[in-house]
Amino acid sequence: MIEQLDGNLPGTADARRFAPAAQRNRQPILDVLAQVLPPRGLVLEIASGSGEHAAHFAGNLPSLRWQPSDTDPDCRRSIDAHAAAERCRNLLPALELDVTAWPWPVPAADAIVCINMVHISPWAASEGLLAGAGRILPIGGVLYLYGPYRRNGRHTAPSNQAFDASLRQRNSAWGVRNLEDMTALATQTGLAQREIVDMPANNLSLVFVRT
Repeated sequence: MIEQLDGNLPGTADARRFAPAAQRNRQPILDVLAQVLPPRGLVLEIASGSGEHAAHFAGNLPSLRWQPSDTDPDCRRSIDAHAAAERCRNLLPALELDVTAWPWPVPAADAIVCINMVHISPWAASEGLLAGAGRILPIGGVLYLYGPYRRNGRHTAPSNQAFDASLRQRNSAWGVRNLEDMTALATQTGLAQREIVDMPANNLSLVFVRT
């Protein structure tokens, strides 16, 4: 679900930020990524947040180069601090990347990972994300999305319905998206749905490939 950042370590100058949700979901997500990502190459992570996911994934997938990104400078500092603390040599310095602004600072990637962004951003961000993926991924390249989604216009659990209402109250442009709308948008941008994986806490892993 949404990542609530707890801020820096109290009483220190450590730039790392921490999200309780990242601690809970990073291993189930890694289990899926290990099956769907290419064996080597560059993975671009969009909206990396605290950087805990990036450090965990890069540390456990050493044959991949992991490129984190975020629009928030505090998040980018946190990402780089996690990389330094974990000594992840395959985790690259965080980039500023806005999915709605083209061109992206990464002209090509073998895979793209985006966790918990779609529901806490306007629909234009999803449009930019999928359009960008269609441009920079090679044929067969993977786009991996994680988060809550409605299926056939219905929430998959009462907790997701309540979460959706709270998101829309905070920002009317946010909200849990329809899986079918994401799939249709992917098709328009040259991506095909490969797999849907049920995840803990009523989330889904969506796997698309560049066609």
